Amino acid sequence: MATKFDVAAYSFRKKCPYVSKDLLHWFPGHMNKGLKQMQRKLKSVDCVIEVHDARIPFTGRNPIFTNTLTGAKPHILVLNKKDLTIRSLLPKIKDQLTSEGVQNVIFTNSKDQHCRGLKSLRPRLVDIIKNSNRYNRSEELDYSVMIIGVPNVGKSSLINMLRSRNMNIKHALPVGAVAGITRSVMTKIRINNDPKIFMLDTPGILEPSVSDIEMGLKLALCASLQDHLVGEEIIADYLLYWLNKHGSFKYVDFMGLEEPCDDINKVLVTGSIKLNRVRRTRDFDGRIREVPDVVEVARTMIRAFRTGELGKILLDIDLLKRDDRQENALA
Repeated sequence: MATKFDVAAYSFRKKCPYVSKDLLHWFPGHMNKGLKQMQRKLKSVDCVIEVHDARIPFTGRNPIFTNTLTGAKPHILVLNKKDLTIRSLLPKIKDQLTSEGVQNVIFTNSKDQHCRGLKSLRPRLVDIIKNSNRYNRSEELDYSVMIIGVPNVGKSSLINMLRSRNMNIKHALPVGAVAGITRSVMTKIRINNDPKIFMLDTPGILEPSVSDIEMGLKLALCASLQDHLVGEEIIADYLLYWLNKHGSFKYVDFMGLEEPCDDINKVLVTGSIKLNRVRRTRDFDGRIREVPDVVEVARTMIRAFRTGELGKILLDIDLLKRDDRQENALA
């Protein structure tokens, strides 16, 4: 059992680590091409499903979608990876999103075939389309759905799981833990037979520029930006800042520390001993010695966050309305 520490006993940083916005800029050519493809196909779509990470429900959702895609068609917001966030706060997240005008919110874990959110998605989808004005598609018997979102939130995994659940067919789309696996708008993929429902997978689209540094770091921590472009040590430092700020200290045991620490260099060096992550380097005199592999330790720390080993975390907890916040939810 993890040792309890009193956050009030420590003097942690008050501000998010500074990072150049240039490091958080990633809008490769395939994103621009993909967005144009999505806009062209919008007329042949009945509904848009936007998938986002449940750990950042208010951060990083691309405003381009609202302006060009979700504003023109019936819209469902799927907050995926709910198993990695704080379950008790899900109703409050949904209430706040509803108050902001998002009418259809579903929480899912696309790796769990028995997930209630996954089970509810198909009937909700059919109901929304049946009760909408389909305009030029009113004579069509099949339903066409476009699935959108920022990179690496589980869009392809969601399609694969729906296809497996509803049609007992194995995965049709490649998935991966690195942002940018899907690079263009794919062909229609059937995910249901009665009624016929087809989904269009699309590439993850980020904003062309990141206006807020902490938003960019949250996206990076959730793997919507490629780690090496931002820097593993930078991402790990933001994670350390956030965990300390919110009194979430599971990292102390994980990294082999005696107590919470606000110095990412000390955390990574100590972690290299606990995790046995070293690399060999040659001195100027030709002798080989072992030194801490801090980049690999940073990767391990980030991976521990992403897999839930450092606890259930809502990175956007500070963005919940003040009256709704539950400070003890992290305990």
